[in-house]
Amino acid sequence: MMLELQERVTELESWKDGKGLIVCGAGNTFCSGSDLNAVKAMSNSEDGMNICMFMQNTLTRLMRLPLISVALVQGKALGGGAELTTACDFRLMTPGSEIRFIHKQMGLVPGWGGATRLVQIVGSGAALQLLSGAVKVDPERALHLGLSEKTLVSSDETGSLEEARAWLSLCTEGPASVIQAVKKVVTAGKELPLEAALRTEKDVFGTVWGGPANLQALVQRPKHK
Repeated sequence: MMLELQERVTELESWKDGKGLIVCGAGNTFCSGSDLNAVKAMSNSEDGMNICMFMQNTLTRLMRLPLISVALVQGKALGGGAELTTACDFRLMTPGSEIRFIHKQMGLVPGWGGATRLVQIVGSGAALQLLSGAVKVDPERALHLGLSEKTLVSSDETGSLEEARAWLSLCTEGPASVIQAVKKVVTAGKELPLEAALRTEKDVFGTVWGGPANLQALVQRPKHK
């Protein structure tokens, strides 16, 4: 599954016309974490570090995609699955679902970037509570923490996916070039030092100023409303 995820990310990096992405699981489960039998077979430190570096790279690339991404959390998102949710821009949860960083119970800490991203999303205090207590985060608590944007109405795969698409469409309305530019400047502002972020913002601004979407908007909207 890790290899397949990397392959999908590689495909999405070359998706020129894309605007949005929904990450979801199958069988009403987002991602239940590592197969423990597989973990036992790779319990030496070298294998662990190789997996860590591989997944850090994949999830960082996922996070940096010039697409607005949503994790649709159905059922359980545990361990590495919880880390995967943090690599998306937003999280939507279905009734009865949960996000849980169970690493402590396995004698571990997140290693795929999940702890770092969790701090950015909910703050250091809340992140420390969730990690040190291996706390089960239900939809209500996720909303309170800012870990989730919305609790969906439907629990079934088809209904919740349609709801997620409708929610995401509010963020992706407009030309792909503009949506991708928005994501790029926000990513720069989050990750880069101030001067570097400002340079990136300037450069991205230069790609859309006077572009087709800008010129069309000037014709259609001579005044702000």
